[in-house]
Amino acid sequence: MRKEDIIFLHAPSVYDFRKEFLFYGPVSDMVPSTPVFEMYPFGFTTMAAHLAKGGHRVRVVNLASMMLNDRRLDVERLISRLRADVFGIDLHWLPHAHGALEVAKLVKRYHPEAKVLMGGFSATYYHEELLGYPQVDMVLKGDSTEEPLLQLMQALRDGTPLERVPNLSWKEGGTHHHNPITHVPDTLDDQDIDYGWIVRSVIRHMDLEGHKPFKDWDRYPITMALSIKGCHLNCTVCGGSCQAMRGFLNRQRPAFRSPEKLAQDVFNIQRYIKGPTFIVGDPRRGGVDYMERFFKEVKRLGVTNSLIFEFFTPPDEEFYRLASANTEGFAVEISPDSHDPEVREALGRRYSNEELEASIRNALRYGAERVDVFFMIGLPKQTRESAVRSAGYARHLYLLADKDPRLCVFISPLAPFLDPGSMAFEDPERYGYVSFARTLEEHRARLLAPSWKHVLSYETKWMTRDDIAEVSYEAADVINRARFECGLIDKEELEFRLRRSAEAVDMMRRVDATMALPDPEERRKAFQELQRRSEELMESTITHKREMEWSAKGLLRSVPRAAWAVLRGD
Repeated sequence: MRKEDIIFLHAPSVYDFRKEFLFYGPVSDMVPSTPVFEMYPFGFTTMAAHLAKGGHRVRVVNLASMMLNDRRLDVERLISRLRADVFGIDLHWLPHAHGALEVAKLVKRYHPEAKVLMGGFSATYYHEELLGYPQVDMVLKGDSTEEPLLQLMQALRDGTPLERVPNLSWKEGGTHHHNPITHVPDTLDDQDIDYGWIVRSVIRHMDLEGHKPFKDWDRYPITMALSIKGCHLNCTVCGGSCQAMRGFLNRQRPAFRSPEKLAQDVFNIQRYIKGPTFIVGDPRRGGVDYMERFFKEVKRLGVTNSLIFEFFTPPDEEFYRLASANTEGFAVEISPDSHDPEVREALGRRYSNEELEASIRNALRYGAERVDVFFMIGLPKQTRESAVRSAGYARHLYLLADKDPRLCVFISPLAPFLDPGSMAFEDPERYGYVSFARTLEEHRARLLAPSWKHVLSYETKWMTRDDIAEVSYEAADVINRARFECGLIDKEELEFRLRRSAEAVDMMRRVDATMALPDPEERRKAFQELQRRSEELMESTITHKREMEWSAKGLLRSVPRAAWAVLRGD
């Protein structure tokens, strides 16, 4: 196997999840990936392309996805056969605290001469603690590490001082060194997305599985384009909020991709892949002129892929008018998180239900292919009754939309952890939270708990962990009954969902009972008996995952256009 300059490795949430008893519950029902969190961060794509452009040999290996799709995969053998000067392992999301560190340990075992580099939001927050682990050599901090990584690779190649590499923390002997986060670009126009590099890398390594962003991506090839880094909002539980960005990422203001470049990104993606493109970040944050220029360029270029937009405050009619007039198809995701304006305001979102409902009506009136509305459980000032009423509000929304099947309402727990850097994490008592994990090691250890309820790193003054877990299933049942009453699912599907929810609640209680067994051997045997059923309940425990998928024809449909784009040299 040829040697790379750097290999990006994406670890599962827990290593090795195939051998551990883990009842995951609904911790990933709202994202494309499974509870193994096998979707690698978008930064892999931009960093890899930036390094390749700088002349470095780069490879991406999605170890988590490979382990899911091949339960017999010999991970240690695979890692031992990889060859690179540097292994980059992401610790962007804290649920990877266990898997990332265990995979790093394997890399060090088989490649003691190689450097292990970590990066991501969580790695930035815990960079000092990370260097205390023997398997970690370096941490690149910040939300934009493409250029610092290129400088790091060049410094390692040339033997120049690492003190010159911005954003880098590293250890030498027993000494830890910390360069400040000084590379914080105020524009994203230099961070090009090159899906062509991914296609060429798949061909070069004959490895689609290792490059897939998540397990079922070949069946459901959704892509991403980044409009903004940073945020104007200060949501209480968000590690990417305005205050969090300033506090530990040194981002004082949001950075935008210019609307013309963002539109070009979307157009470039469709040269290779036919499928929906998710626009990360709210394009309205750039102002009306930004939004108008983006949609105008989308239409001029002839973009035909459907565009998906995410919002935390409801768009007005003008946004929908522009989207309808300038795209071949669009969809929206709106996250009010609670039906109760008081809870929503405590979270950091200040708008009325009337504004939300008007936005939903406008989205449907202007032809949105889908309108997804997300509610959450475990919020400040939210009681059990309030959480259930949020689920009941789904029926009101379905009736408001005349039972239009394009509207989908979801609810899930805030799981499994409070985001480090968020206001709720930094000052839990002020916001009504009780925190059970502060250090990276404490979070890492929690991930091995046998039930998702016990993984939760928090409870609130209004709801215990038991409350949060139990009401998550109760609320899901309320929404599913509303779907049935509005004719959006049939009786057979309703009964299946209610039965699955009841089985998940029963599993949670059986896990609690097994954990209470005093004899370790008896406890081990009991968990073995529960293993198979817990795996069957791993995905879509309170939300049917397929409901969240936009129309896509699978990756095979994109093979001819990808091959033609490579031949053209795009």
